[in-house]
Amino acid sequence: MADGALSHLRVLDLTRVLAGPWAGQTLADLGAEVIKIERPGSGDDTRGWGPPYLKDGDGHDTREAAYYLAANRGKQSVAIDITTEDGQALVRELAAGSDILIENYKVGALKRYGLGYEALRVNNPRLIYCSITGFGQDGPLAPLPGYDFIIQAMGGLMSITGERDDLPGGGPQKLGIAFADLMTGMYATVAILAALAHRERSGSGQYIDMALLDVQVASMANMNMNYLTSGRVPTRHGNAHANIVPYQVFPAADAPFVIAAGNDGQFARLCAVVERPELAADPRFASNTGRVRNRDTLVPLLEALFRQRPAQHWIDALGAAGVPGGPINDIAQALDHPQVRHRGLRIDLPHPQAGRVPLVASPIKFSATPVQYRRPPPLLGEHTREILAGCLKRSESDIAALHQKGIIG
Repeated sequence: MADGALSHLRVLDLTRVLAGPWAGQTLADLGAEVIKIERPGSGDDTRGWGPPYLKDGDGHDTREAAYYLAANRGKQSVAIDITTEDGQALVRELAAGSDILIENYKVGALKRYGLGYEALRVNNPRLIYCSITGFGQDGPLAPLPGYDFIIQAMGGLMSITGERDDLPGGGPQKLGIAFADLMTGMYATVAILAALAHRERSGSGQYIDMALLDVQVASMANMNMNYLTSGRVPTRHGNAHANIVPYQVFPAADAPFVIAAGNDGQFARLCAVVERPELAADPRFASNTGRVRNRDTLVPLLEALFRQRPAQHWIDALGAAGVPGGPINDIAQALDHPQVRHRGLRIDLPHPQAGRVPLVASPIKFSATPVQYRRPPPLLGEHTREILAGCLKRSESDIAALHQKGIIG
């Protein structure tokens, strides 16, 4: 099998929790060697963010929380106390031989340890250094820590997520996943790849300043433009779409299901399926513009029709007519879906404590450099000795002395 697309690169991952680790895991999936620097004794915060924890062969909890396992596949863990001078020296040596460094410490924290971009680029001008923070490297909030929940609230996402205030359960809601963290991890990956392309032409690395709040605001996409073009602040539509009707959850006789009729032709075919073709000819509903303006009239009509038969009946009938629709699966149902299984999104890797660890694969499919899963999420400090001996040429006695002083774990 061909090497991964980034197999020629080394990444020094000084991140924890989700945004930074997600970027590091993506680079590892693409073939890069990723060395994760962790605190001796405790490591990445998410190692303890359970239950649930991975079970060992006897069914007992290991120390590996499911949260940690989600974002650290393919990495090597090196436990170094970077608050010590010797620990800082080790990281500087590793950075000198790395192509990329990712960190998500508070603004200025690594600079105080001699591990900021300006210090590290002296010995490695080709280094691409990506900092991920809540609010960026400058501005009035720059010194503050950033948490996904706070960013979803501040960045506008919660204001458009959830049911309307006048409906049961109404009010702002966060997403069920850490959206700002995940999107920042992906934007960071894109930025790093762009910096690599620039380095190929110029020979020089550069500094990347990624902020969760920036990413969250930018990711509001069409909702931003709805406001900027109209002057009207978008509101919550629950499971409906602000700009397309019908594009929402509908209750059937036995369960709710989803319809995504994205154009007038699909709406006309939907009307034929529910045996109300006249609705497609009604001037109020013939165009999407009309349907959006008259959603409060149209949606109750459709709801009454869909309640007459089971959800699967409508999904099958609409699908046969070329109208997008589908069930609302839980995660177990989603992972067991025939299409998901066919695409190979569930994988298992060997694990030193559990025998095997179940994981979800990368969604990236290459024709020439396929994603490879070489390592499970590492145990804390699992590769400390290997990396210090192999990359930094430390002797066994040197490594033992560092361990005895508590500088490495």
